[in-house]
Amino acid sequence: MLLSLSITALTMACLTLLEVRGKALDLRGRWLNLQAQGLGLGVKWLILPLIALHAPVSLLDGRAMPFWLAFPIFLVAMDLGEYLFHRAQHAIPWLWTMHSLHHSDPDMNATTAERHFWGERLIKSVSIWPAAALVIRPTAFIVLCYGLACAWHVVVHSRLHFSFGKLSWLLNSPAYHRRHHSSEPAHFNSNYSALLPIFDVLTGAYHRPRGFPGTGLEEKPSKISDLALWPVRQGARA
Repeated sequence: MLLSLSITALTMACLTLLEVRGKALDLRGRWLNLQAQGLGLGVKWLILPLIALHAPVSLLDGRAMPFWLAFPIFLVAMDLGEYLFHRAQHAIPWLWTMHSLHHSDPDMNATTAERHFWGERLIKSVSIWPAAALVIRPTAFIVLCYGLACAWHVVVHSRLHFSFGKLSWLLNSPAYHRRHHSSEPAHFNSNYSALLPIFDVLTGAYHRPRGFPGTGLEEKPSKISDLALWPVRQGARA
């Protein structure tokens, strides 16, 4: 856990140095994103161990399989779960009231990867995470490697002008994911994938990224209490 957190922090720091070249930083927004990360880590360390569900059985046992086979299966199972949950967040109003915090950043950057409502982890811990474990029981090392792979989420949220071009269907990138966060209506409901855009290809949500659109929503947080109570604020304004 500490290793993956350290890799994520290092990745974020390096990307921030790249983002700052010749541009002014929105320090207030980035500080809010780091506070959201702190709230999420508090939930992860203090609450999740008390409520997380564990799969009683698994279709496959990663402990009895070679790593080169077990890890990709676990990664795809987890990424599919993340994809389905993400689609639900955009389709179900009460989930959107939480997820809209992530989309509210007008200056999408590496730290935006941590701008999530803390309650989302609780929902995932009793839904998509145990569902992935029903497919394959991972070893501790597989879980560690998945956590390290998730540092790529920091990259895809960065403000870098980077895309895989014609191969953008293979792996998420900053340009690919920026379209998903775009504030332009023509870009809505596209490019939902976390790591593997193949799920967008299969569901018709894939769009090859072009340009560098703006991001953000009308409502955005201004203090840590907004982060902690974001769905309540959104419900009160509805």
